[in-house]
Amino acid sequence: MFSIKDIVDIAIQIEENGERIYRDAAQKIKDPSLSSLLQWLADEEVTHVKWFAALKDKVPDTGDHPEQEKIGRALLRDAVGTQNFTLKDADFSTLEQVEDLIRLAIEFENDTILFYKMLQPLIDDRETLDQLHNVIKEEEKHVQSFKELAKQGWVRT
Repeated sequence: MFSIKDIVDIAIQIEENGERIYRDAAQKIKDPSLSSLLQWLADEEVTHVKWFAALKDKVPDTGDHPEQEKIGRALLRDAVGTQNFTLKDADFSTLEQVEDLIRLAIEFENDTILFYKMLQPLIDDRETLDQLHNVIKEEEKHVQSFKELAKQGWVRT
């Protein structure tokens, strides 16, 4: 119905969007430790883009059923369309407090993790699946980093 390349394209877009958002936010945040964390997260997203791009290069084109693949791509976009992957509507300049940024980042990271976990049953190759697990673990570390900031008083509970 849809190809792994379609899924990988969406994953690359998610990671590129995350990198851009984190870098933009890092420029606007006055606290050096939070800005440093955002820069680190942006760098992590770049690493993920490279991994997904390499994965895409390894996946052969099927091209057997172009009309079915077109329908599959549309269904995939619809399936993930309600998730907040892109953060494109988020205007970090209007966020009034750092806690708003942290909550938004946790939501983005959790959405990303959910998407990658949805990919797992579609991957047959053990090495690729292991690498995807590593990416998921890194995304989970991002969530933990933000939760640690919350514990330090950045976010009121």
